[in-house]
Amino acid sequence: MRNLSRLLIASLCLLAVIVSETAAQDKPTLRFSGIPNQNTTELAEKYRPLAEHLSAKLGVKVEYKPSADYNASVDAFKNGDLELCWFGGFTGVQARAAVPGANAIVCGKKDLAFRSYFIANKSLGLTRQDTFPQGLKGRKFTFGSASSTSGRLMPEFFIRKETKQSPKDFFGMEMAFSGGHDKTAALVQAGTFEAGVLDFTVFERLVKEKKIDPEIVQVVWVTPEYADYNFTAHPSLETKFGAGFTDKLKQTLLDIKGEELKLLAALDRQDGGLIACSNETFETLRKTAIEIGLLRK
Repeated sequence: MRNLSRLLIASLCLLAVIVSETAAQDKPTLRFSGIPNQNTTELAEKYRPLAEHLSAKLGVKVEYKPSADYNASVDAFKNGDLELCWFGGFTGVQARAAVPGANAIVCGKKDLAFRSYFIANKSLGLTRQDTFPQGLKGRKFTFGSASSTSGRLMPEFFIRKETKQSPKDFFGMEMAFSGGHDKTAALVQAGTFEAGVLDFTVFERLVKEKKIDPEIVQVVWVTPEYADYNFTAHPSLETKFGAGFTDKLKQTLLDIKGEELKLLAALDRQDGGLIACSNETFETLRKTAIEIGLLRK
């Protein structure tokens, strides 16, 4: 009888474990990511604390899923494989255009006054100017990702505005896309490209980390301000986690303050935190993308 009781208890414990594991597997997971605007391995580690924080505050499992490139993050959001993503301004516009009901919910304070840095190797002999440096004409030049707001969309807009030429006509056959802001800075420092353009926050971080020497890579022009990065939420969050979940998620992100700001390291927004935004915040970007042929009406 005693052995039978022990066997019964063991069986019940095993059943409890199985039920618990099954319930955990059945529990929905919030999957999020961010465009890979810097080293992807470093990003995965930086996003982990934010995922854990959101999971604890929201009471749901939150999983960070890395994206291979800018287009991959938009495609994953479009397909429903991601329900939240830290997009650049342009990728956010693309994602929301592809997913009716998707909404930009928060952005960094600095994202309402974002800028791009045009940089040049010191060998060009260019200095920082208040007006667009026409001396870049015909130079070996690299943008960042073809889908980057600060590394392509807005710089192209300003190039067209200031030179009355397309980038291809202005730079000639020497124009290229590096694929990322870090790569742009590194390629210009190495002299592989004479000049380039990138996210101003990435450049300042690279200089601070001593990965870029400002004596070799010099800022020659700073663009006017525009709106950029944001967290965009998929409409499926409301059906997957219940009505009002998106607002709860938004408030949880807005509540990250004080010591918790370090959780925003992956976004590089720990110095100012996050503020509320909406799709309308990025309407000018949407119209600009349509104007220069990067987005359909």
